[in-house]
Amino acid sequence: MKFFGSARTLFGGRIRLGVAAAGLFLTGCTSEKPTVAAGPMPKATGETAAPAVASVDFGPAKGRWARTDGGYVLAINAVDPDGRAEAAYFNPNPIKVAWCKISNEGAVLKVKAELRDVNYPGCLYALSYVPATDRWVGTYFQAQQQQTYDVEFARESAR
Repeated sequence: MKFFGSARTLFGGRIRLGVAAAGLFLTGCTSEKPTVAAGPMPKATGETAAPAVASVDFGPAKGRWARTDGGYVLAINAVDPDGRAEAAYFNPNPIKVAWCKISNEGAVLKVKAELRDVNYPGCLYALSYVPATDRWVGTYFQAQQQQTYDVEFARESAR
């Protein structure tokens, strides 16, 4: 019977593997107790306390906003506490709004909205609110033309 290699080669790999595994196992065994991060204790029902989040006033975002170059209206009807907005867009007919998100970056309210409809394949508004003039200013990306335009929206007066 012919052997390929010696017994040392045959068992050496297994011995080295066993020593390495034992080393990994033993490194987790210490006399120190694990530290637990301080934080809110779970309620008895198994719920955890939600972290405190600063409330953002999205009130100024709500309303009907007319683009100053005419014919386009962005209506922001409601905003959830997380910034998701219920919005509509008109040119002058309704155009589907895929999503609309309001955020607060520093002290500036921002709105991003994507239009997704016929002739509006992923057009995007990125606007910043200017409280002094009660206007949204920013850009409009026209997806079909692959061009970006500077735009401005003014609040429509109550009818």
